[in-house]
Amino acid sequence: MRFLDWIHRARFGVWQILPLTPAGAGGSPYSPLSSFAGDTTLISFDSLADAGWFDGTDVAATLAPRPWSTERDRPALRRAWAHFGERADRGTRGDFEAFVEDRTTRAWLEDWSLFIAIRRRLRNLPWTEWDPALARRDPAALRAISMELTDEIAFERWLQFVFARQWARVRHEAHSRGIAILGDLPYYPAHDSADVWSHPALFSLDSSGRPRRIAGVPPDYFSATGQLWGNPTLDWSAHRDEGYAWWIARLAAHLARFDAVRLDHFRGYESAWEVDSGSVTAADGRWVEGPGRDLFDVARARLGDLPCVAEDLGEITGQVRALRRTVGFPGMSVLQFGFSEGQEHHRIDRIEPNCVAYTGTHDNDTTRGWFEALAAEERERVLEQLGAVAGDVVPRMIERLFASAAHVGIVPLQDLLDLGSTARMNRPGSIEGNWDWGLPVSGLSGATADRLAGLISETKRRPSPEG
Repeated sequence: MRFLDWIHRARFGVWQILPLTPAGAGGSPYSPLSSFAGDTTLISFDSLADAGWFDGTDVAATLAPRPWSTERDRPALRRAWAHFGERADRGTRGDFEAFVEDRTTRAWLEDWSLFIAIRRRLRNLPWTEWDPALARRDPAALRAISMELTDEIAFERWLQFVFARQWARVRHEAHSRGIAILGDLPYYPAHDSADVWSHPALFSLDSSGRPRRIAGVPPDYFSATGQLWGNPTLDWSAHRDEGYAWWIARLAAHLARFDAVRLDHFRGYESAWEVDSGSVTAADGRWVEGPGRDLFDVARARLGDLPCVAEDLGEITGQVRALRRTVGFPGMSVLQFGFSEGQEHHRIDRIEPNCVAYTGTHDNDTTRGWFEALAAEERERVLEQLGAVAGDVVPRMIERLFASAAHVGIVPLQDLLDLGSTARMNRPGSIEGNWDWGLPVSGLSGATADRLAGLISETKRRPSPEG
């Protein structure tokens, strides 16, 4: 819990995270293999050892450099599972049984554990290339493969139990330090996902299960040819016919896991960009109407309050802004954008109170990298507007963010540590080299935390401890 201790010392009240669902192609958490399952590569081996399900020799054998490798760690996790069967007390065994049998969990856990067990058996072959009977979910074929994979399916269910148990502890520890967690809900699952395999009628697929149309965004400030994501588009008429059951289940699962949820690609709820399958770029596509407020009205009727943040970046129209206001979600402002022509609504002095403001997001370069890549004339303009000199652009940007009118201010860790472009998390439009930045062990210094705590107090982001 060292990271939470550092956040608490720095006096932050909100911790925003990337999606915790299993990452898809290229390691992207925004193209998940499941909209419900947890990413079990995040399981803590130290916590397994503390629970007595992991021997010291097992822990030592897993201290290879991270990020986690599911395949490398799998044998060690299987040993932990065996120890769980031998050593877990009756109460913990009961908790596992209750987790598996819970009606809400069971709705997705059965599909996920069977899907991932088959996928592993077939060496990660996409489900559209499985035996046709399995691909179309023929009941007899599913019963037969389930019997063959009984042990593997049970193991996958246990991994989800461990993930849920460990995440619940993280959330409890965050709350005990006065820290709320802002999660993230991707708009689309991956095509090769448990969701699309188990609910094909909800997506734009042909008779073989392959996408008819794929998702992306048109050309924008991130990419001159747009972003071609490759996910199958949603069949909103089918979602309406089922009363948005899949969507409401997704929202419910995320709101149970986090204190609030950022809705990625909020643009898509008003209308989404789609291109024909086989397109080389996203430039030639069309906008297709989304569910609008209807989805959120139905969700509120079922779930009550929806503590969500709308990711309203990109090509945003008056209709999208009207939808956000109608459903009552705060939007986003990104300070880096505010220095560009045509993006004045992101300017520091124009930030609205009902928004979450950022120095940059996971799709931006780090603020240091962004500034260093600007032309000399642009750098001078940034320095003038910030009232800064070249050496203190990042601290000054953070200070201005915290002093802004935004209800919440978020600073990526890379900016808190004043790192350059090598620490960038994602480059939209590129497939390789993304999502692999990790926090340096030496990064969490007490001096940095104390400096940030002082800034937060000075800008009245949070009351002083004495007050």
